[in-house]
Amino acid sequence: MRTVAGVIDSQVPVIADIANFDMRSGSFLERLLFNNRPVVLLLCLVMTVFMGVEAGHVQLNASFNKMIPAHQPFIVNYFEHYNLLQGQGNAVRIAVEANDGTVLNAQYLSTLQKLSDEVYLLPGVDRPYMSSLWTPNTRWTTVTPEGLSGGAVIDQNYDGSKASLAVVGQHIQETGQIGQLVSPDFKSSMIYVPLLEKNNITGKALDYGDLARQLNALRVKYAAEGVTLHITGFAMIVGDLINGINKVLDFFALSVVIAVAMLYWYTRCVRSTLLVVCASLVAVTWQLGFVPLLGFSLNPYSVLVPFLVFAIGMSHGAQKMNGVMQDIGRGTHPLVAARYTFRRLFLAGFAALTCDMLSFAVLLTIRIDAIRELALIASIGVGGLIFTNLIMLPILLSYTGVSKKAALRNMRTDSDDPAVADAHLIWRFLDLFTRPGYAAAAIGVAAGIAGGSWYVGRGLQIGDLSTGAPEFRPQSQYNMDSAYTTSHYVIGSDMFVIMVDTQPYQCASYAVVSKLDDLEWRLQQLPQVLSTSSIASESRLIATMLAEGSPKWYDISSYQRSLNDDSRYVPPNLANESCTFAPIFVALTDHKSKSLNQVVDLVDNFINDPKNSVQGMKITLAGGSAGIEAATNMVIKAANDQMLYLVYASVILFCFITFRSWRAVLCAILPLVFTSLVGQALMVWLHIGIKVATLPVIALGVGIGVDYALYVLSIMLKHMRDGESLSLAYHRTLLFTGRVVLLTGFTLAAGVATWVLAPIQFQADMGLLLSFMFLCNMMGALILVPSLACFLLPPSMFMAQADRVARAGKADNGYTLQRNRPPCPGE
Repeated sequence: MRTVAGVIDSQVPVIADIANFDMRSGSFLERLLFNNRPVVLLLCLVMTVFMGVEAGHVQLNASFNKMIPAHQPFIVNYFEHYNLLQGQGNAVRIAVEANDGTVLNAQYLSTLQKLSDEVYLLPGVDRPYMSSLWTPNTRWTTVTPEGLSGGAVIDQNYDGSKASLAVVGQHIQETGQIGQLVSPDFKSSMIYVPLLEKNNITGKALDYGDLARQLNALRVKYAAEGVTLHITGFAMIVGDLINGINKVLDFFALSVVIAVAMLYWYTRCVRSTLLVVCASLVAVTWQLGFVPLLGFSLNPYSVLVPFLVFAIGMSHGAQKMNGVMQDIGRGTHPLVAARYTFRRLFLAGFAALTCDMLSFAVLLTIRIDAIRELALIASIGVGGLIFTNLIMLPILLSYTGVSKKAALRNMRTDSDDPAVADAHLIWRFLDLFTRPGYAAAAIGVAAGIAGGSWYVGRGLQIGDLSTGAPEFRPQSQYNMDSAYTTSHYVIGSDMFVIMVDTQPYQCASYAVVSKLDDLEWRLQQLPQVLSTSSIASESRLIATMLAEGSPKWYDISSYQRSLNDDSRYVPPNLANESCTFAPIFVALTDHKSKSLNQVVDLVDNFINDPKNSVQGMKITLAGGSAGIEAATNMVIKAANDQMLYLVYASVILFCFITFRSWRAVLCAILPLVFTSLVGQALMVWLHIGIKVATLPVIALGVGIGVDYALYVLSIMLKHMRDGESLSLAYHRTLLFTGRVVLLTGFTLAAGVATWVLAPIQFQADMGLLLSFMFLCNMMGALILVPSLACFLLPPSMFMAQADRVARAGKADNGYTLQRNRPPCPGE
């Protein structure tokens, strides 16, 4: 049937009366779904209600242990020595600054005591290992005529008088922890708060959001008492992100509003716009419902995933709505239009969503529980879109249809009549890339940009690339607290612990202590090392103290009995009772990937040097927050390339199943490679490292890109197999699926671009990265796909098939759209 709307499918009749439609036509799946529409919708409704109830139980929290790779050797070593390390992993540090005067003030110490007591009682605190000026495990040691003497810094004789304050000041000096316990200017002191994985009161997982709220409440409360709290640590980062989630959701909501507004501007139909949005929201509801059912919770990084599922759903839903609208504009009954659209786009949509699922599913290969949970949640969400946007949405549209006025307007503005089509500047511009000259230029420019991006992208790093917490703005409370702690203390929140095991009572042997002293000295030469502490440096200090403070005795004694005597006064965190464990604590200026790598490389080289081998001594890595982050970075680095290979392998496989042509697969895949390379260069430029939070976005870049390519290429190939030229086939594709690719690309990019204004740096960075990926993938599908097809898909490939179709009497293109252009190769 010849109609102006032949752009959709000239081989299917326009059926206005449902009585004239053969309900037995179509595939088995189509008949099963559309001939049982009430049952399908009822099942979807029941599923939505059930999952909606379950979604109400979703909790937003994080787990320190789930954010680290438990199988990695560093982490295995850390857990083996967990009790001996006394909480050197997940901990909060509170620098309590006196607004006036110094810490040697009765009012300050009274305030510090009350604060220390309140912190001690907070849920999740590993109380035996918490330390402050007021805790009994904070000890001083000095030399007296009778020998070494020591005790608690603030003992039972303290009464707040000037004399007792002078004693406290003397004790602080004698702790040897100036710069660790108290700042060198005596303006602040440190409270060290190690945390448990579970709430020690309820037995449930520690609620970091609640803990951060309580700590921030203490910040406000004690500001009125003349002190300023500077709080750092994993718990505060995650807790502040959780508590700031409302700000994140505000920008998510703004993105949704922009997407809805743009879709309505395109359709001018309220009912179809709402149905597309509702179908995507239903998929998100199903996804969130599975989270508590699987025993998971959302963390501040995975909260981005539901929005990504919504964005993917909007893209696919708009394609289905557009197909139905065009058929109704031709005069087709809504049920028939829905079935026609299902026939044309289900396979392409199914392949695209399956690729999206696999893009997320390959993250399961990374053995970090937080990433695996995120991968499973994301895969479930995308899998839900297969039912909600590929099946439920067309069935709903078969009942509601679209506004007749909107459908007719749609057909008038996007008619395939040459006079009308040529009036569209965008269509004329995009059609240029079906010509060999322009196609070759586009491919050449893309290749040049890709080459330059590959060169820049070599600088892409794993982990954090800035000081403080890159999740927050530089001027955020947390980063200002971190800067204060780093500038006033030689021990900050970034602690790297080297574990040293020996035979019983051998950790103080000269052979061991001398090697540890050598390793400490080498570490101290690194610019990112603030300080080190071990039995070796402590033995030097004790030897000096026993020699009446004479600096000439600041050395490691080679006389073993002297070392044994010194070891009796070593703090318990530097050597255990049986003297089988003697860690080295390394305080770092930051946790940048480069800093961690340099420390790890130095220690590895020291361990592997045969000259440093001591019988019975074993040096292993690593504990502390910085050591754990170094281990996490190593796992992500090893898994990143593997993840990309698996993503591309799965996409190539499904593209080949869909197109059955290696040439078509190249047309679909090469634009994705281009986006990946440019995306990596952008991450380098933005100083974004690859970490737990950014991996899903990298996987999405491939997934959303193949969506666009599949919708464009599948329709274009269909028309070329009907015997049409590349130019005509591409023009028809633009008027069917291509214009929706253009719409969703700009719509989603505009929505997430607003995130750059978000107060949380992580969301701003992801907004910029996602906005770029949406636009780059869109341009790749609309420019590079036809450009590559001009050389890889010559018409000669389709001539035999077209001849067979013509002989069968099935070739009726409805019209011929003339194009004055040179032929592509093979035409």
